[in-house]
This record gives sequence, structure tokens and C-alpha cells, in this order.
Amino acid sequence: MLVSACATYQPAPLPDSAHAFVPVDLPGLSVDAQKIARPYLTAQAINLSAPLTPNALAVIAVLENPDLKAQRARIAVADAQVFAARLLPDPTVAGGFDKLLSGTDPLNGYNSQLALDLSQLRTARVQRQSGDATKRQVRLDVAWAEWLTAGQARLQGVRVGALGQQLPLLAASAASAQKLFDVASRASAHGDIAAGELDTRRQGLLDASDKLRKAQIDFASATANLVALLGLAPGTELRLAPGATAPIAPSADILAGQAVDRRLDLQALRAGYDVSEADLHKAVLDQFPNLSLSLAYARDTAGNATISPGVSFSLPLWNRNRGGIAVARATRAQLRAEYDARLFQTRAEIATAVAGLAALRRQQAEVATYLPGLERFAAANARAVRHGDLASVTAETSQQALRDRQVAWLQLGQQIAEQNIALELLSGGPSESWSK
Repeated sequence: MLVSACATYQPAPLPDSAHAFVPVDLPGLSVDAQKIARPYLTAQAINLSAPLTPNALAVIAVLENPDLKAQRARIAVADAQVFAARLLPDPTVAGGFDKLLSGTDPLNGYNSQLALDLSQLRTARVQRQSGDATKRQVRLDVAWAEWLTAGQARLQGVRVGALGQQLPLLAASAASAQKLFDVASRASAHGDIAAGELDTRRQGLLDASDKLRKAQIDFASATANLVALLGLAPGTELRLAPGATAPIAPSADILAGQAVDRRLDLQALRAGYDVSEADLHKAVLDQFPNLSLSLAYARDTAGNATISPGVSFSLPLWNRNRGGIAVARATRAQLRAEYDARLFQTRAEIATAVAGLAALRRQQAEVATYLPGLERFAAANARAVRHGDLASVTAETSQQALRDRQVAWLQLGQQIAEQNIALELLSGGPSESWSK
């Protein structure tokens, strides 16, 4: 019965490289997604063959991201530490036997001792407080990592969607630039245009080709990063649904006030400060003598039996745990300074993000005012070409100018969406909750 109560050891070897990647269990993912409970996520069914909303991307990332799975394992370690802090110290048992080899005494002697260290009982309460605060800090750190990963998944989703919209326009611009350069090359060969105009067309072709190649590289990189964040196999094809229009952000002061209450990293820092408070309290208690009680029984070879209660403790003359107290106080001061610095950084970053988001919205509105006129001008030129009243090169140039503005408008929309997500991460909550 005693042996059955003992813990046992079971080896758990690491898998080899051939089996390192575990494919996502799609049915299990769909079930978990319908049960997920996070304040910034909405539970929903997941179907990878259907267009994925930004919230669906965030849910998949939280459930399947390998780094988050590894971080969630820290919670079990913290729980085990709290469990260990609540255990009472085991008593110490000692025994001895004296075999009579010679002499007149008729008996063998023996002795036994039972001892209990009471110092751990004195600090048990503060150790439990430290363990509970550490457990809370670990859970908040993991929750903050989940929130950041969910935001990164949404950010990559916005980037993939925006680049997917820009690629057709950039490809059309590159094809148009190639057409204009070919026309200019033939005209230059006949001496109809100056060499400077040909160089201008060549530079336009190089610029359009460079923009297309950069967008293609960015699209491939964003897609790969999104698949990796979601914990899916490389090369998985995803269909993305368009996101909702981002609301107008409130003032920086309102968002900074919300961030103090909502940001999980700030809550984790406060929990870490509670740990340092408990550690300092324990260090102060450790300056007092460590008390140990013992009870001994002995019988000598003459048959004399004795019982010996004992008390032992250290004398706090020189050390008095002054070093430990100094370290604990310095650690608490350091954590307070780190918390104040994080608060200052949060306010500054939110103010910068709000100002940047407002500037981007003004730029997009300015670009939008030019689009209707450019569309009408390009359409009129196209009609004139069909009627034979205008050269096709002139119409192609107007179409190119329209595409350039359309790409600029899409790029500003992408920056606004990305900045909006960054502001959500900074404020600690989704944009839907800014007005609450």
C-alpha cells in the first residue's frame, strides 16, 4: 500500500524529425473553435475550405499556433509550483543501534529520533501568496501572448487580402508600361521621338516591374507567415473573407485609460509585483531564527532508557538575512520602475498610433477625391480612342495614372487596417469595445 502511493517514472522521448510536425485535426479544431472562451474572440465553426474572417484567423491562431501550445505548458508548471508551496514539510526520522561487543552490560543499545523543521511553517502563508501570484502572472503572460498572436494573424490576413487586391492592378500597370515602352522603341527607331522620351518610358517600365515584383514577394511572404501563425502545413491554401470597416478611434487619453485595465501584459506586471511583495515579506521573516524541534529516545547497554526533547535554532547575530532582504527590496523597486516605464511607453505608443491613423485617413480621403475625375477622364479617353479621335498611347497613359491612384488608395487602406489592428493591440481590446 505504501509503494502504491508513490509517484512513478515514465520516459517520454522526443519524436524524431520525420514526425516533428503534427497535422491539424480539422474536426477537433472546429469543435474547439465553437467552445473557445476569450474576451476578444467570438466562438464559431471553422471550415478551412470557406472564406475565413479575421476573427476566424485569430481563433485558429490561438488554438493551433505551436508557440502558444508550448507557452500554455507553462501553466501546468505554475500550478505544480503552487501545489508544492502548499505542502507541509516532512518530518525527519533517525535511528541507531549499538551492538555490545564486550563488557559486563547485558544488553545492546539503540536510539531513535523524530525531528520537525518549523521554519517552513512560519513562511507557508507568504509562500502560498507568492505561488498564487506567480500562477496568475504566468496565466496572464500566456493570455497576452495569445492576444498578440491573434492580432498578428489578423494583421497578416489584412496584408494578404490587400496585396491580393493590388496585384491585378500592378500587373496591368506593368503590362501597360511594357506596351508604352514597345511603342516608344519603335517610334525611336524611326526617329519620331527623342531619346529622352524613350528613357522616360524605360524608367516607367522598370518602376512598374519593380513594384509588381515587390508586391508578389510581399504577398508570398505574408501568405507563408499567415499559414505558419495558424499552425498549418506549409503550402496550405486559404480563402479570406473581407474584414469589417474599422471604426474611428477615440482619443489617445481614452485608449490609454482602457489599456491600463485591459492590457494583459500590464496585469501580468502587477502580478509579478505581487510576487516580489511576497518574496520581500518572506525575506523579512527569514531574518528570525530557524526553529527545529526534535524528540529522541535511547536505551544504553545497561538498560537505562532516556527520552530527550530538543530545540535548535540559529542565532541572528551577523547575517540576519540582510543580503536576501536587500535583494528582495531592490527587485521590488526594479519591477515598479519597469511597470512605470511600460505605462509610459504604452501611452506614448497609443498617442503616436492615433495620430498616425488620423493622418492616414486624411491621405486616403484626399486620394479618394481624385479618383472620380481620373475615372471619368480615362473613360472619356477610351471612348475617344474607339472613335478614332485620340491616340491609344494617350489613353493608355490616362489608364496608367488611374491605376496608380487606385493602388495608392488600396495601399492607404491596407495601412489604415494594419494601424487599426496595432492600435487594438496597444489598447488591449478589439476596436468594437473602444466605445464601451
